[in-house]
Amino acid sequence: MQDSPRPKANSRFILLLFAGMILGGIFGSVAARPFAFIDLLGDLFLGALKMLILPLIASSMIVGVSSLGDVRKLGRLGGFTLLYYLSTTVTAVILGLILVNVIKPGASAGMETAVAMEVADYSFLDVIRGIIPSKFFGAIISEGQVLPLIFFSLFLGSVITMVGEKGRPVLSFFEGLFHVSMKMTHLVVATAPIGVFALVATQMGQAGGWTGFYPVLKSLGLYSATVMAGLLLHGGVTLPIALMIFGRRSPLRFARDMIEPLVLSFSTASSSATLPVTMEALDKKAGVDPKVGNFVLPLGATINMDGTALYEAIAAVFIAQSFGIDLSLPAMITIVLTATLAAIGAAGIPQAGLVTMVMVLHSVGLPAEGVGMILAVDWFLDRCRTTVNVWGDAVGGAVVERAVNRRLSRS
Repeated sequence: MQDSPRPKANSRFILLLFAGMILGGIFGSVAARPFAFIDLLGDLFLGALKMLILPLIASSMIVGVSSLGDVRKLGRLGGFTLLYYLSTTVTAVILGLILVNVIKPGASAGMETAVAMEVADYSFLDVIRGIIPSKFFGAIISEGQVLPLIFFSLFLGSVITMVGEKGRPVLSFFEGLFHVSMKMTHLVVATAPIGVFALVATQMGQAGGWTGFYPVLKSLGLYSATVMAGLLLHGGVTLPIALMIFGRRSPLRFARDMIEPLVLSFSTASSSATLPVTMEALDKKAGVDPKVGNFVLPLGATINMDGTALYEAIAAVFIAQSFGIDLSLPAMITIVLTATLAAIGAAGIPQAGLVTMVMVLHSVGLPAEGVGMILAVDWFLDRCRTTVNVWGDAVGGAVVERAVNRRLSRS
């Protein structure tokens, strides 16, 4: 999923994030009131993340879709692959929403007083209408709506692949914008420990001191357990069932064949870094046709992020529960659409999980301040969801191979 920095630097950054959360919680609990300067630091951090949504998400989606080549020429193999990835991602998001609404990990956080806001009430038709609003660019730039941005980016990226060389200058511009946006993201993410400290300190101060700190830590542990349960169910039940039914393979034997890339993905937290090992294991050990694997796996590393989509859905509802905000069915549908499309279009952008998370929250009007709560445990959950992402790619290779072979045998 993400290309991790050097181990020492990564470990140091994780410790700083965790320290920022703990120190912020202690400071806010002792002070029992917010401070304007610390609140300003948190606002600046969130503002910087929101500032990056438009250039980073648009450029990464456009470049990602364009990398597929002419979408009209994907053929049978490409069609089966996209159908599999879309189906499993939507399934993962729905599973995450079911678990978080049943377990309710944020219900005991007691952060209702930290942020005073209401989520706009809208219908399912409003969700669909919002994908292509009447004032399109105004909705994206002025109002900060996310679904129109995702739709436009995917549409533009697809059309660029259709016009060939004439579209190359446009693609080059967005490739340059992507690299510049990534550098900006790295710089902003480097300030995350300070931002987390400020956000948590302000939230604890507004929540009333020590009485609010323990419930937040307790709910954070329950949130982590919910994400882990979702990843285990999707990786250990949903995907194996798909492998048995559509791939006609033994999940246990297939998992044994893929053990090396799965362990590597957990240790590196990077599906891209694991890709060569995954391709070799799928070919040499699992016996999947390399013509299929060499197409399905690189594509999966770009657009297939089941674990990431599941995590973002759970995190969004957890934050809503923590602040005492009830989400309507249309809001849940918006989360499904946004998390799915974000996972497909913006996958594989290193250190940009913060931006995509803020984007999902923004799509339903949830407080971005909640990001500060989940960052302290995100380093571990990141490795777990990356492992599920790689497992899903590998299962996709076996499923798509059988689907293509069956279609050819019938022709």
